Amino acid sequence: PDRWEEEKARGITLDLGYAYATCDDGTRLGFVDVPGHERLVHNMLAGATGIDFVLLVIAADDGPMPQTREHLEIIDLLGLGRGAVALTKCDLVDDGRCAEVEAQLTGLLAGTSLEGVPVLRVSSTTGAGLEALRDHLASEAARTQARDGRGRFRLAVDRAFVLKGTGVVVTGTAHSGTVAIDDRLVLSPRGLDVRVRGIHAQNTAAERGAAGQRCALNLTGAKLDKELVNRGDWLVAPELHSPTDRLDVELRVAPHAGRPLQHWTPVHVHLGAARITGRVAVLEGEALEPGATGLAQLVLDAPTLALRGDRVILRDQSARDTLGGGRVLDNAPPTRGRRSTERLAILRALGRDDPAAALVELLDLVPGGVDLARFARLWNLDDATLGQLRALPALVEVPGPSGAIAFAPQRWESLKARTLATLAAEHERHPERLGPDRPRLRLLVDPALARPVFAALVETLVATGAIVVHGALLHLPSHSVKLAAPDERLWEQDIRPMLRARPFNPPRVRDVARSLGLEEDRVRRLCKTLVAQGELFLVAHDHYFPRESVAELA
Repeated sequence: PDRWEEEKARGITLDLGYAYATCDDGTRLGFVDVPGHERLVHNMLAGATGIDFVLLVIAADDGPMPQTREHLEIIDLLGLGRGAVALTKCDLVDDGRCAEVEAQLTGLLAGTSLEGVPVLRVSSTTGAGLEALRDHLASEAARTQARDGRGRFRLAVDRAFVLKGTGVVVTGTAHSGTVAIDDRLVLSPRGLDVRVRGIHAQNTAAERGAAGQRCALNLTGAKLDKELVNRGDWLVAPELHSPTDRLDVELRVAPHAGRPLQHWTPVHVHLGAARITGRVAVLEGEALEPGATGLAQLVLDAPTLALRGDRVILRDQSARDTLGGGRVLDNAPPTRGRRSTERLAILRALGRDDPAAALVELLDLVPGGVDLARFARLWNLDDATLGQLRALPALVEVPGPSGAIAFAPQRWESLKARTLATLAAEHERHPERLGPDRPRLRLLVDPALARPVFAALVETLVATGAIVVHGALLHLPSHSVKLAAPDERLWEQDIRPMLRARPFNPPRVRDVARSLGLEEDRVRRLCKTLVAQGELFLVAHDHYFPRESVAELA
C-alpha cells in the first residue's frame, strides 16, 4: 500500500500494488497486491487474472472476514488452484487462537480450489515465520513450469503512465506469447498501432518479455496518448485484434449465490483487467441454479478482446455480489439461433481442452466448414501448431473468403453428392434448359456455403468430369438440350451469323425479326431458349449477346 497518499495514511491497499523479490537461485517473483475491502473487489479482480499462485493473507486476531469468503469464491471461479495462507499478526495472539483460526480456514477452504493448501504462521513485527514463507514460495516457484511461449503475444493492461524523457509506459501480466523490442502491437479494442521501445520484465530491463511475467512496456505510436490507454485494454499481436461485444461462455453460478441466475440479468463482467456492464443470455432454460454449470451468452455494452479459455467473473448490477464465473468458448457468436441444438453442440465441442479434438468434432458440426484462420485466432495458435492441425487426415481444406476452410472428408463428399443430385433434379424440372449457372446452383445446394467454397466444390466435380461447364451454365454429362430442326437451322444459318457480325453491339430482337421477315415473338422465344442453353446472354430487354462475345469481352 504505497502508491497513494490515502494508502500510506491508512496503511491499507486501495488499488493494485506491485512488488518483486529475488530467490536464492535468481528466480524473480512478481507480486500483485490486491485490496481486500468489499467495495474494491473490482480492483482485486483486475489483479487476480493471469497469476500462477495465490497468497491469501489472514490476520490471526480478526480471522477470516466476510470479504475473504468472496475472494475465495472468486479464486475458485477463476480456477486458481495453487496457493498458501499467510496467517499474520501471530505475535498478537496465543497458540490457541492461531489453532482456532486455522480450524476455521480448513472449513473455509474445503470444497474450493485452494483446499488443502498449507497455512504458515508469520509476524511482520517479529519476523517469525517469514523465512519459512520465503522458502515455501521459492520452492513453489522452482516447480512452476515456465508458461508455454507458443501463441501470439497478449498482455492485459492494468496501469498506464508517462515517464519524463521516456513516454507512455503500460504495465500488466503477459497472458501468452513473447514480445521483443521493436515489435509492432495493437492496443485493443481501440485498434491503435504501437511499437515497443523498451521492456521491463519482472521489474528488470530486458530484451524480451514472456507469458507469465509482469511486464512494463514503453510504447510509441503516431496517435498514442496516455489518455487513450485504460485499465482493461489489451496489448496484442496484430493477428489477435478482433474486438467483440458478445461472448459465448461456459458459466458456473456461485454456490453461495442467493438466487438463480435468470435470463437477461444485468451484470458487471470482469475479464482480464477489464470491467464491462452487460447482460447474461442463458442458453439452456431460463435460469441457472446456484452451483450449476451451463452455457450462456454475454451481451456487452462495450467491446473488449477475449480468446477461448479466458476466465470471466460476473457480479450483480450493483457490483456488490459475485454471481458466478466461467471461461470463454467463442468470441464471435451468432446473434440468431444462439439456443439451437446445433449451436449448443458447437459450444460443447469448443469446451474441449485439446484444439485438435475440438476441430475434428467441429468439422462434423459446422455445415459451411471451419474457418481455420478464425479457429487459430480464437485458440491463439501459432503457425506451427496450425500447420499440424492442417495435416490431420480427417480434414479437407479448400479456399474460403479470407483463407482456408476445413471440412470433414465425409461432409465434403456429402456436399458433392448433394450438388450432383440437385443438378439432376433441376434437369428433371426444366428439361428445356441446359442447366443453372453457379450462383443459382449454390442457392439450390446450400445458400450458407461461401462462394469461394462452392467454387472449389464445383471445380472438383468439373475436374473429375462429373459436371460439364457450358459457358456460364453447369450440367450433368448425360443431359443435353437440342433445338427443333427448323429452329436449329434458323439459329445456325441466320441469327447466329447476324449477331456475330456485330459482336459487341448485336441487333435487338425487333431488328433481327425485321431483317429475316419473322414474327418478333418467335425470335424472342428462340432467344430465351438459347439463353437456357448457354448460347446467348440477355444483357438488356430484347438485347442478346452471343456466348463468344461475352467470353472475348471477359
